[in-house]
This record gives sequence, C-alpha cells and structure tokens, in this order.
Amino acid sequence: MVSQNNQALPAGYELEGYRIERQLSVGGFSIVYLAHDAAGTPVAIKEYLPNAHALRHEGEIAPTIPPEFQADFNHGLKLFFEEGRALTGLDHPNVVRVLNFFRANGTVYLVMRFETGQTLREHIRGHRGRLAETFLRKMFSGVLDGLGEVHGCGLLHLDIKPANIWLRTDDSPVLRDFGAARYALDIGPPEPRAMYTPGYAAPEQYHGKFTLGPWTDIYAVGACMYAALAGGAPQAADERMVDDQLLPARQRWGSQYSPRLLATIDECLRLEPTRRPQHARALQASLATDGDADKPPGSWFSRLGLPGFK
Repeated sequence: MVSQNNQALPAGYELEGYRIERQLSVGGFSIVYLAHDAAGTPVAIKEYLPNAHALRHEGEIAPTIPPEFQADFNHGLKLFFEEGRALTGLDHPNVVRVLNFFRANGTVYLVMRFETGQTLREHIRGHRGRLAETFLRKMFSGVLDGLGEVHGCGLLHLDIKPANIWLRTDDSPVLRDFGAARYALDIGPPEPRAMYTPGYAAPEQYHGKFTLGPWTDIYAVGACMYAALAGGAPQAADERMVDDQLLPARQRWGSQYSPRLLATIDECLRLEPTRRPQHARALQASLATDGDADKPPGSWFSRLGLPGFK
C-alpha cells in the first residue's frame, strides 16, 4: 500500500466543460473541487483518487497506478461510477444532487450541486454534544425523509455517519457520499471489501449472519443520533456482539431529553435487525411527534437560556 498526498487539479483546468476553481476538501479516497459550468453556475466535483492506490505528482493530470494496486483501484472505481449512476435518478432536497458523472484522466468524476454549510460531525464538535432536541428531531427527520426516498429507489446507503450528513446554513440536512451504496434487490451478505465505519456500521455489515436491508441504515441513523448527544461514535457493533458495553440512551441522558427520543435511539441501535424499526418513513413519523409532553422535568437544557437550546 502506498501512502502519499495527491496533487489536486490546478485552478483554471478545463474538465469536460467545467472549469476548476479550487480544492474544497480531500479525503483518503477522493478530492472535491469547486468548479463552474459553462453558464457560470458553481458546482462541486468529486474526483476518485484513493491515496493508497494512485499517485498524481505536481504538474500531472492523470494519476499513476502501480500494477500491484490496479485491481483495488478498479474495484473502487466501479463503486464510484455506480454511485454516480444510482444518484442521477434521485432528486430530493435531503439527498445529494448528482448532476453529471463521467470518466476522464483515467478516473471518474461526479458533478454535484454546490451547497454551503458544514458536516454534522463538525456541528457536533462545535457544540460539544449540547444540541437542542428540537434541532435533533427536525434535522434527523429530514435525513430520514431523504433516506426513505433512497430506499424507495431500491438503494441502501450503508455508510451513514455524521461526516456524510451535510448541514446547509439553514440547518437542513443533505445525505451524501454514497460510495458504499448497494441495490437492495440483490442484497445479501456484505462484500469482502465493503466499506463501513466502526461505530456506525450495523452488526450485519461485519459478517454474513444477518441480511443487509433498510434496517442496516436505520442502525446507522440511530448511531448518528447517539453520537450527536455523546459527542462521538457509540461502541462498535462487532465489539458489542462480543461484550455489549453501550449504555442505553435512556440511561445516559434520561434527565436531559424526552423519553420518546431516547427510546427511539435505543430501538435503532438494537443488535438484532428484526427488532429495529424497519422503515425510514415510520422512524421519521416517530421523530416528528412532539416530545414536549413527555420531556423530563428540570432538564438542564431548558435552563440554559440560550437561543437554539431548550
């Protein structure tokens, strides 16, 4: 496995009718650019460029892939291309909008609607877990509305986590990064090289004991809600299967949030898939229910007196 920092495409580079302006972000598998189309509309372009398998030096455009990493590079390239193909048919305010996808420079690019804001992970870190219940219910209701649309198209996301939930400046969420997505119609045990994130991945993503399904994404949503309160990911599911040390949300935050919200989180995080909520729409309806009636008295959030907190 190689390890290096890949050079981004230069500012001003013309890519299939799009003009690269600057790099927005970089990760282990991709680089995201701010660009403009022929009409001058800003877009975000995601380039598949895994640090472990490809190398682009300064002044180069096409990456170099060592022969021993070609198979792994091609496998990821296929998943990336499938992500673009799957998402071009989705148009929902809470799901990343892919406008175009194409092959160029020996790799694949996704052209997405440009959004301003930050990730839920950044938001959680900025608030140190002290998030208002009203914010949590509304925001995750939006996530589930988008997820319901994804599931309705026969897709599973399979990598929902705070870093993959984008918050616009008005706090409305956008579910993004579908690189691990699979079609639910032919779903079975996880692929040998399937991507997952410990703490957010459901037990069935580690082995073939259970079948993957919408309930797998539901576990991840519950883990995101837990992380929003805790400030970090819950205990990884494979560890929980051996020795479950995860303190239920109802015990950990019983005096701070409504019992209904906390019970919903615990239901999503059940290890047995059949005992979790089975549909995103049903879970969304549960979150949309007003929790003021069963909110615990004396909640310290209600005494903060700060805008946006309760």
